[in-house]
Amino acid sequence: MAGVIAARTLHEQGIDDFVIVEAKGIFGGRMSRRQFGVNGSSYVVEKGPNWIHGTQTGSGPANPVWLLAQKHNLSMVESNLFTNITFFDYNGPNDYSKTFNASLTAFDNARVLAAMGTKQTDLDLRSAYNYMGVAPKTPQEEACEWYQIDYDASQTSSLASAWNYNYTFDPDVGYSDVDMLSVDPRGMACIVQAEAATFLNTSQVLFNQAVTSIQYNQSGVTVQTRNLTNNTSGYTLTADHVLVTFSVGVLQGTDVTFEPALPDWKREAISNIEMATGEKFWFDSEIALYADQQKGKYPVWQSLDHPGIFPGSGIIFVTVTGDYANYLEQLNSNKTTTQVQQEVMEVLRRMYPNAPDPIAIFMPFWGKDPLFRGSYSNWGASFVPQHSYNLSAPVDGHLWFAGEGTSLRYFGFLHGAYLEGQKAATNIAACINNPARCPST
Repeated sequence: MAGVIAARTLHEQGIDDFVIVEAKGIFGGRMSRRQFGVNGSSYVVEKGPNWIHGTQTGSGPANPVWLLAQKHNLSMVESNLFTNITFFDYNGPNDYSKTFNASLTAFDNARVLAAMGTKQTDLDLRSAYNYMGVAPKTPQEEACEWYQIDYDASQTSSLASAWNYNYTFDPDVGYSDVDMLSVDPRGMACIVQAEAATFLNTSQVLFNQAVTSIQYNQSGVTVQTRNLTNNTSGYTLTADHVLVTFSVGVLQGTDVTFEPALPDWKREAISNIEMATGEKFWFDSEIALYADQQKGKYPVWQSLDHPGIFPGSGIIFVTVTGDYANYLEQLNSNKTTTQVQQEVMEVLRRMYPNAPDPIAIFMPFWGKDPLFRGSYSNWGASFVPQHSYNLSAPVDGHLWFAGEGTSLRYFGFLHGAYLEGQKAATNIAACINNPARCPST
């Protein structure tokens, strides 16, 4: 998202002397579709983002991804993530909706506490809850807390920042609390692909090229790639300016070498943001919340067998995040599907004793994917706003950074990537058109 929107912004500024280096064979990044099911009953499911979170409140600002989806006719349905929930625990159906509503109030109070401005440092959300005298004592209370914190942040409450909840759902400075679920057979990435087709030509894109090294100085940048089609050396590209849109997980790893090493202030910012891991498993309310005696064990289930989604499909997916997602990623890859299927069915049959075995199961494993190294970024309690600024700040006046992870307001969201790509390209164009507006080196 960030790279295509940055390229479009440069094009709108009259700058077309650029090339996009894309590791995949198609635009979309973590927006990635998969055909799922069996012959004669197959559907497109999303490995990555399913939703557009936040649309527009009245005449207020509109989510740019929402506008892009409308422009390219993405098929969507409104999703009720907080109002249409059936509750279960390890004994079967159990209506603990009052506990859930109390957890909503506790979460809102924790955010108010974090915003009071009386502290010099951030708190993790578990500490904020303790400060308020709120502590889950039952599996049901733990499941409700998990839904408020771990599900959204993809982190355990002892890691997630109390300051970190961004402005997406705040109608005063964000968009709205409406969630739109993509059900488009083209896949959600079609909105980026269709937008790219409106201004890019084939000579401006290098597909299936993974960046292996970036050399930079005060004169410019040199990028080396590897051809992923045949695993051979790719291109050596030189440019006055380079915009890096890697995920935070890739920046934190060793897949790409920076020469010289990035400065300390940049590496500190990269190290202090979390790259969360969340996994979906596809397998009569829209959402089911399950409270296990082990917190975070297959707690959130969503049925896609619904009118307007995939009626008659029999598809459900379950989401795990944080510690449990990391545990699943560490399982032996040859045994993962069988072992996970056994665990999933054990939980599902606690909710629905007569549930049949699945005819297909799929798991994405974002943490192991070398192109992403995780699902999306999130603040930890040690992350402060200055880190966000340093994460996006250019190095030596020629090496720029953008992506959802660099967004102070909308980190972790597609619209964060959109706006950061747009902002970075606007600044690059200003620098090209007027060197006096270039960042200092």
